[in-house]
Parts: sequence; C-alpha cells; structure tokens
Amino acid sequence: MEVLLLTSDTNKLTAENVSSATIVVQQILNQSRNATDEAKKIAVTTVSQLLDAKEAIFENSSNFETLTKELETYSSSLMNESIVQPNIALQSVDLPKENTTQPVTVLFSVQRGTNDILDSKQLQTDINKKLQPEDQLELQIQINTTQDTHRKLGFVLYQNNKFFQSKLFTSRSNFSQRIIAGRVADANDPKTKNASVEIIFKPRYNESQFLLNSYACVFWNFTKDDWDTFGCKKKHINNSEFLGCQCNHTTNFAVLMNFNKNYPYADPLDNITKFGCGLSIAGLALTIIFQIVTRKLRKTSITWVFVSFCTSMLIFNILFLIGIENSNKNEKKTMINNDDNEMPPCDINNLLENHKCTVMAVLLHYFLLVTFTWTGLNAVQLYFLLLRTMRPLPQHFTLFLSLIGWGVPAIIVSLTVGIIFPLKGELGYRQEKICWLEVSENNFLESPLLWSFILPVLIILITNIVIFVTIAVKVLWGKNENLTSTKKSSFRRKILSTLSIVVVLGLTWILGYLMLIMDKDIKIIFSYLFCIFNSTQGFQIFIFYTVKTKVFQNKVSDMFKSISSATGKMKMPSVKSISLHAQVYEMMRSFPSRIEHFRLFDPSPTSEETLFSESNQSNSCHETVKM
Repeated sequence: MEVLLLTSDTNKLTAENVSSATIVVQQILNQSRNATDEAKKIAVTTVSQLLDAKEAIFENSSNFETLTKELETYSSSLMNESIVQPNIALQSVDLPKENTTQPVTVLFSVQRGTNDILDSKQLQTDINKKLQPEDQLELQIQINTTQDTHRKLGFVLYQNNKFFQSKLFTSRSNFSQRIIAGRVADANDPKTKNASVEIIFKPRYNESQFLLNSYACVFWNFTKDDWDTFGCKKKHINNSEFLGCQCNHTTNFAVLMNFNKNYPYADPLDNITKFGCGLSIAGLALTIIFQIVTRKLRKTSITWVFVSFCTSMLIFNILFLIGIENSNKNEKKTMINNDDNEMPPCDINNLLENHKCTVMAVLLHYFLLVTFTWTGLNAVQLYFLLLRTMRPLPQHFTLFLSLIGWGVPAIIVSLTVGIIFPLKGELGYRQEKICWLEVSENNFLESPLLWSFILPVLIILITNIVIFVTIAVKVLWGKNENLTSTKKSSFRRKILSTLSIVVVLGLTWILGYLMLIMDKDIKIIFSYLFCIFNSTQGFQIFIFYTVKTKVFQNKVSDMFKSISSATGKMKMPSVKSISLHAQVYEMMRSFPSRIEHFRLFDPSPTSEETLFSESNQSNSCHETVKM
C-alpha cells in the first residue's frame, strides 16, 4: 500500500522511485512469496501508475525483464478473470478439458476506446474463433496450440512501451505504442513450442499529420534486451487498415511503425499569382531593356538603383514561378508494400531530403531581401534628388549603395543558414510544404522567417513610409500658386505621381502585415489584395516608369509609322490615337522624369537644369521643383 501511495503522484516520480517500486511489485507477484490476491491486484495498480510517469525516467531506470515476466505468469493464473487498470490489463483463459486432442484457438480482442484509458468493456476473449478485422477493433491476438493437455493462457496488454526501452528503435512521436503479451502456462515445457501467434493491429495515429511508410512485426528478446524479428513475419490482411503479423512463439509483441510526416503541401501558384507574375516578368524585362537602350535618348546615364531594383525583382519572380512549389508533393503517399520484416530505425522520418528545394528557398530569401533593400535605397535616392536637388551627392554614392543593396542581404542569408543548418538541418531553415522559410509552431520567436525576413523588411518599410510621407507633403502635394495646369489635371497628376512612388517603394507589401488580422473575412480580403497588387508590382513599374515616358511614346509612334510605310495599307496613327495618350504623359511627367534622370554614376553636383533636362518644355516640372 505504501508503494501505491508513493507512485500515485506521477509528476514527482524519479528514476529511483520507479526502480524501488518495481522491485517491490516483482516480489509481490512472485509465486514463491504467496502474496494475497488483494496484494497482487494492488501491485498491478501500482504498475499502471508507473506507466504514467515521464518517458525520460524509464530511460535512466534498470530493465524491467523480471517485472514483465512476473506479470505474464500472473496473467495465466487468474482463472478466467481479468484485471483492468488505466494503463495495463491482464486476462486469463482456461481451455476446456473436452476435445483436448483437437487444435485450440484462443482469441483476445481489444476494441477501440474513446480515449487512451483501458476499459474492461473494450476487452473480449473467444475460443475457436478466427481473426475478425472490424471497424471498432484496435488489436487482436490469436494463440494457436495443438497440445492434448489442459492449458492455461494469459494475456497482458500495456498501454505504452515505457517498460520496453529500445536501443535499436527510436521513438520521436507522442502517440502511444501498445504492447501485447501472450503466454501459455508452463511456457518452459518443450511441448509448448508448437504454439503459434497471429496478430492484427489497427494503428492509432493522426492521419492528417502522419503517413504510414513501413512496419515490422517484433517481439521483446530478453537476451538482447531489445526488439527482435526472429520467428516473426508479416501477414497480409484483406482489410488494408490492419497490419498483420505471425510468430512461431509466445512472448511480448509489438508492431514497430515508421511514418512520414503528412505535410499539407501548398499550391501557391493559383491563376491570379501566375498571371500577375507573368505580367511582372514581362514588364520588368522591358523596363530594364528600356532603361539601358534609351540612355542616350534620355540624355542620362543608366539609373543604377532603379535598374538594380528591377533586376532583383525580375529574378525573384522567375524563381518564384519555377521553384516555390516543393517537388515532394508529387511523390506517392502510400505505404511501402513489401514482405521484408526489417525493423525501422525510428518511428518518424523527420527529414525529407530535397536539396533543390532548399537551394531554391535560399535564393528566394536572398533575392526578395535584395528587392526590399533596393526599395529602401530608392527611397534614400529620392530624398537626395528631390529634397536636396541643389546639393552634391555624397562621394562614391553608387559604390556605397551597391555594397548595401547586394551585400547586406547576403550577410543576413549567410548568417541564417550558418546558424540554423548545424542546429536543425534543412527543415529547420525551410518549410516542407513550400520552398520558403520555416515558421516554428512551437516558438515563433525562433522562426527564421521572423528575424531574417519579417524584421528587416519591416524596418525598410517603416523607413520608406517616412520618406514617402515627406516627399508627398513637400513635393507632390505642396501648394504651388504658379502651377499652370488645370485643377483637374493637376489633381490627377498628383494622384498618379503618388501611386508611382507607392509602387517603386514597395509600400503595397504593408498588405502582407494586414493579413495577420485574425478576422477570417477581413483576412481573405487583404489576402486577395496582397496577391493582386504584389504579383503585378513589376507590371505597375513598367506602366509608370516606361510606358508613360515621352521617349517610349515617341518610339511607339515611330513604330506605327514604320509599319504603315512598309505595308502602304495602314494609316499612320497620330500620337493622340495611340492608347498611350500624350495627355496622360503630361500628367505624369512631373515625377517620372525625375526618376529617369538619376545620375548616380556621376557624383558631381546635380543642378536643376541637368536633373530635368528633358522636361524644359513643361513649366509645371520647374514649378514643382521650386516649391
């Protein structure tokens, strides 16, 4: 009784407590001690309480060979009775004396319960019945004996495998591994060697999280003090939900299962994303070509910050389309069907190697960080050119921005990979459902996504917002009494100029943070807006910074003239007849003309005449600069 009280509070149990209680229980169950039936039942209750102790305690405790053997012996002496506790159940079966010359089959069945606590209503014994796979059945063991003498059989069902600490099989999951023991009385008698065992298991695991990969039929080898497959083999069961085993001896049996994690592979490339990314790729490629080819026509050097920004975004969009999805999603998710009864090394395959996906995650991480970094540098450049137009740019400004734009993201990605990989491996850095940064469910603060992407991007966005507000207040929306345009066109010009800055500074990514709102309906709205605006960001840049420039419109006009001259059938369209109306350009030229004239390769003082050399015919541009 003292041992029962000692083990009642399992949270306070230590390895020493478990060892001491085990020794006492063994002595009580030993037949030579002649303990009372009441004492033996209390001992079984103590064993049930021990099985509630923490797993780590058993790893440091001595083996439980003597205890499990005593429980088997006791189970066959209960005279057709049973003892059922929450974590252990003992059942005895006395075979009938008549027809002893015929083979006898004893069936012990365990029905599926509503929880992990054993109940006497779940247990059932039958004689001369075959295995019966049913929906509510969890485990069934059938002992076949051909003895011509009266026999006693005993069964022991363990709720978990804590008494069977294996060195060959590693358990990483938290679902219970039930152990079933079948014993024929006088098991040491050579005549009992003819007994055979058939078992069917219906695995208990979360099918939404795990996929059964393989299994092995094993018994506990007391000589090895570990699981062994000798004398056991797999047996095919018509009902595919059950795993079948057959052994030529009786002892403690189990089915060691090996699982793959059932990752909910995402399909991020829906029609909206594909269409938007396709437009962005085309728009960014044309914008980069336009910036390079028309440099002399625009009388300016290549806008290094702007081209670098477009290049990084172009690469990211291409990588996103071809590599964001994990190729593992196309692999078959069925159990490996083979008759080899090989014991797996562990129950969960944590790592699904896909180096291609890992490399893609690193590249996506790097180029998206680069893109955001260049948006920040774009904001800094706008500040210098629009608010400090009469002051010289700092020395080596281009080199300094290049080192930041391409170098800082490389440092962040390298540190992330260097820290995470040695500690957690591939799946510590990237997700399995898509080739992107991992989000830790247990501790979000340790997620690579948080400190190597969300935080740097948040800092950049906050900086961009501050600069955007400053430019909007002092340049775009400041009062200008000398503005010669009509109020309507002036307002439209300001709106479009404001939108063009929003696009180039990547401020639409704020929608990504709004997606964190818990309200489901609002979250869906922001998800669609985020998808639409950010997947088409490259195309928006093409519209604002290429299509609406005078050089581009002139080139389009010349193209139509050439086509008309070559065919002799097409009338030459006027500039006004083209969809890219000159009037729209006039509304936008006050801001984009400044973007296309950045002179970052020339750190010499930038004068108003140089900065806006192509817009001398428009008084509105000069009026805006003089604000």
